[in-house]
Amino acid sequence: MPFEIARVRAAYPALAEGFAHFDGAAGTQVAAPVADAVAGAMRTAVANLSSAHLPGQRSGELVAAARQAVADLVGGAPDGVVFGPSATALTYHVSRTLAQRWRPGDEVVLSRLDHDANVRPWVQAAEATGAVVRWAEFDPETGELPTGQYAELVGPQTRVVALTAASNAVGTVPDVAGIAATAHAAGALVYVDGVHATPHGPTDVAALGADFYVTSAYKWSGPHLAAVVADPGRWAELRPAKLLPSPDRAPERFELGTPSFPLLAGIRAAVDHLAGLDPAATGDRRSRLRAGLAAALEHENQLFTRLHAGLAELPGVTMYGSPRHRCPTVSFRVAGQHPGQTAAALGEHGVCVSAGDYYAYEYFSALGLRERGGAVRASVYHYNTVEEVDRLLAELDRLAVGGVTGETGPVGAELLR
Repeated sequence: MPFEIARVRAAYPALAEGFAHFDGAAGTQVAAPVADAVAGAMRTAVANLSSAHLPGQRSGELVAAARQAVADLVGGAPDGVVFGPSATALTYHVSRTLAQRWRPGDEVVLSRLDHDANVRPWVQAAEATGAVVRWAEFDPETGELPTGQYAELVGPQTRVVALTAASNAVGTVPDVAGIAATAHAAGALVYVDGVHATPHGPTDVAALGADFYVTSAYKWSGPHLAAVVADPGRWAELRPAKLLPSPDRAPERFELGTPSFPLLAGIRAAVDHLAGLDPAATGDRRSRLRAGLAAALEHENQLFTRLHAGLAELPGVTMYGSPRHRCPTVSFRVAGQHPGQTAAALGEHGVCVSAGDYYAYEYFSALGLRERGGAVRASVYHYNTVEEVDRLLAELDRLAVGGVTGETGPVGAELLR
């Protein structure tokens, strides 16, 4: 059945303000059931985890429900879901824990296509242990991440291969499964940044070959909380730094401090919301998630095709990357304008985009664009409409022809993951 965009948009109260949100890659708007769930948990008697009384038991139920929800979303096991404040924080935690076993001469393979949250933690862990960093390069013309290069990069000394499931800069979707197979053949672990990929279609961590998969709920209509998913047996092998009295079982021993129970309530609500995107879908929540996210992606791709074609026709607009497989995300510049100026001018007319390097530090450095302000990014999400795409294109046409006035400087840096 056709994607019911009016029904979907009605679930997002913030859209009533009239802004056109093409900044979903930096964080989506929150669905009403999520806000209600967070508020409900804050209005209910909820205590720290305890079996001694009902408020403490409720907290345990919120944690368990959130773990199950994320497991359903990505195809993992609930006992393999570790929560944290951000993908950055979780990746630092995992990298430092894995690095306890590294020795000088061990190797880590990274990608210059990645968000810095899946680069710097590994670089710094390598520096601290004497491990060697090896780099996978992207094609500067297409933004593709060639799979074949990993046969040369991965070897007996490789301990971890870290890569993105989708570029937050140009939307490239690498062949994660193929790269993971190369890594696993050499005995290496695979850490996948799924922050930009998860909102745009069904996820199956087993099919990807991800030993660790990290995702941020605020990129898929949820609260500011993140999760990294691994096989429970994988967590059992690892001993992170932690407080002595804190839980020693996995996954709890990887979660530092008391969790945010209201935000965990929001996690479950966000996953339930995504599972309802296709009202005709049946079966368990995992099945409904796959159907709903597939329908949402089809809608997003239709809008993105229109957006990309429209950008190609605008005078003075340069787009970066043309990957064959991509999420509905594009980076571009308008001739003669700092990206921050373009974003600010669009913002004055109620069109929200990102500008800068969006923490895709290596990507924009390799292109020589970072010191020149990076680019402007437009990312389509399932609540966007054809009318909003046309609105963005019309505003860009006006800017490209008439230019912008005033000096605004760089604005719109992406929030930390």
